[in-house]
Amino acid sequence: MHTEPTFSIVTCTWNSAATLADTLASLQSQTCQDYEHIFVDGGSTDATLALIAAYPANKRVLRDIKGGISRAMNQGIAAARGDIVAHLHSDDYYAGPEVLAIVKHAFDEACLAGKPLDWVYGNILIRKDGELAPPYAMPAYSYRALVSGRSAIAHPAAFVRRAAFERVGLFDETLRYAMDIDLWLRLGATAQPAMIDRPLAVFRDHAGSVSSANRLQARQEEFRVRRRYMHKAPLAFGIYCLRYLKRLRALRVQGGSAVG
Repeated sequence: MHTEPTFSIVTCTWNSAATLADTLASLQSQTCQDYEHIFVDGGSTDATLALIAAYPANKRVLRDIKGGISRAMNQGIAAARGDIVAHLHSDDYYAGPEVLAIVKHAFDEACLAGKPLDWVYGNILIRKDGELAPPYAMPAYSYRALVSGRSAIAHPAAFVRRAAFERVGLFDETLRYAMDIDLWLRLGATAQPAMIDRPLAVFRDHAGSVSSANRLQARQEEFRVRRRYMHKAPLAFGIYCLRYLKRLRALRVQGGSAVG
């Protein structure tokens, strides 16, 4: 009898051959192999599709998906058959072979305790210039901490039940930068996550890949997204506004006339 996998791992690719091997190896090394791997490709012309074709896994490939990263992630969710969906982009990878087992244990334990979870998240390591930086401290989760920006959730280390997407909706395809924050604020308003205080994924920070102008646009979009939910935690939003203004000033100083 065919059973659906516990996890659906969604990886968005576009000419990703330089980094994809680490992503694939991190999945192959998992002690929990109860997953399907869905690739959403934006029309790669390098060796990306050949790497995926040679990858021996329970996989599916959605080809030539255009329209931006939010749409690509949503296409992956729509194709998912697993109970739990995770997005692991083609330049990120899991931080060790026990990650899926640890996450599955958290979901299973909550069910046994009669308090089933809709989502779980952990910490990340940031890899820059080939070096791994030590993880940031993780503040205790609260919705107020999420609204104020004190609690940050990195999408490579987030795991969400497919049924939760059906309840709160998918990524907002009108957003270019803050689509994950928007989703967490919607999810957090309806269900408290479990926090796993250890690194679950490695995020590659490409030096020089994001311009000051893009950082400014990202901060401005994040502000607009958080303003949507200010009524749920007005004081926390006020605290975020102070942090936002400070960061905005710093970005304008860095960018000079380019972002003025």
